[in-house]
Amino acid sequence: MILKPQLKDAKIIGYYLGKVILGLAFTMLVPALMGLAKAEIGPALDFFTGLEISLILGLLLTWTCFVEVDLNWMQGMIVVSLSWLVAMALGAIPLYLSGHWASFLDACFDSMSGFATTGLTLAQDLDHLSFAHNLWRHLIMFIGGQGIVIIAISFFVKGFSGAFKMYVGEARDEKILPNVIETSRFIWLVSLVYLVLGTLALGAAGISGGMRPFNAFFHGACLFMAAFDTGGFAPQSQNILYYHNTIFELITIVIMVLGAINFKLHYHIWMGNRKEIIRNIEMVTLFVTIGATFLITAAGLAQANVYPGAIALFRKGFYQLISGHTGTGFQTIYAAQFSLEWSQLALTGVICAMALGGAVCSTTGAIKMLRVGIIFKALAEDIKRIILPEKAIVVQKFHHIKTMFLEDKLVRAALLITLAYIVLYGLGTLVGVYYGYPFLNSLFESTSAAANVGLSCGITQAGMPAALKATYIFQMWAGRLEFMSVFTLIGFFIAVVKGK
Repeated sequence: MILKPQLKDAKIIGYYLGKVILGLAFTMLVPALMGLAKAEIGPALDFFTGLEISLILGLLLTWTCFVEVDLNWMQGMIVVSLSWLVAMALGAIPLYLSGHWASFLDACFDSMSGFATTGLTLAQDLDHLSFAHNLWRHLIMFIGGQGIVIIAISFFVKGFSGAFKMYVGEARDEKILPNVIETSRFIWLVSLVYLVLGTLALGAAGISGGMRPFNAFFHGACLFMAAFDTGGFAPQSQNILYYHNTIFELITIVIMVLGAINFKLHYHIWMGNRKEIIRNIEMVTLFVTIGATFLITAAGLAQANVYPGAIALFRKGFYQLISGHTGTGFQTIYAAQFSLEWSQLALTGVICAMALGGAVCSTTGAIKMLRVGIIFKALAEDIKRIILPEKAIVVQKFHHIKTMFLEDKLVRAALLITLAYIVLYGLGTLVGVYYGYPFLNSLFESTSAAANVGLSCGITQAGMPAALKATYIFQMWAGRLEFMSVFTLIGFFIAVVKGK
């Protein structure tokens, strides 16, 4: 028998959801102040409007649903899944008011794309977007990469138990420090330190390339937030191709890789344990899969004879590959070149890279390297069991921060999440094919959306069907949260309707 949720469940969910909304509201002050500083009065008003609506909603929920109890697992998961949907809608308000999005659905698409660190965009005339709105596009990537509820956990949630349930609901299951509040603050510390260093490096590269100092550091900050949080937004419509700068490309590759690394591994590197880089199963798997997928991509590019020499092939091929594998979505080619110039084999290599993703507890989406490593370890163990004598005992271990035994429950969990992602990739592909797009292109775009990458072969445009936009929004949301909180929300609504 399914139990119907009680009023107290709704109040607890509403109270903590209000906390998250208040945290989001205060972040809108940053682009609003940028608008005022640059004399962009209209854009500043757009954000003050969004801030006011968010404040009213957040205060209304926290006052009317006030409770002094911690969340249980169900409530924590629902708060997380609803937080991302509400953040999408509220974050879309200033974007829609700018006039650069044809509909509120398009603004919601870009808002979810930003928060989910995907990078697919439906913005129109992006090259003339205000500083304030451009900053917001990248700031929501910075917020989403660390986690929307991380803001609430860091500053607004006091109970350790409830905070942990929200933390896990946002697809993070590894504590770096003794409790998740300290863990959340460490994540922000890492991100802010890298933000300063990355902005300085990219700003200096921009100045050396002829950009004015303010523009160079503004672009540097925006590009860092997108690269470290493995999202594909850029201040210009040509993306990274706009800069025609090899130094920019090299710096962004380093930042993308840093963003794809587990925050727990960052902690151990900061503590001086640098050997963990070559011992950790995630990093070893990442290096192997980058090499394997690049070989496929390079073979496809050589087959198509797209680029005149090995250096050009490596520069273009490796950049798109590493951008896809880290889940970033930066491009140094036009979207149409994927389908018009690249061979099907080269596209397949990039699709595989996007589908695999980076590390768990990082800013990336997709299946992730720990799960891939565990699955291959389990496969190797099964092969050993077949080859070795029946009486032989096979004990498989792997190193992930510490040495761990390969237990059946770990393998089963890795396989289930992998299967869920494959189904999600297939869902968007079927919808794309239904609307007349070629199969491989549909698979490419669907994988990019569901794996929170942002590379596009040209399907993602303002004129694509509304149902396909909604499908990609769902994929970005479900893929970023890794399903559990999404399934819990669906189950909650079923219980509301059918529960007794």
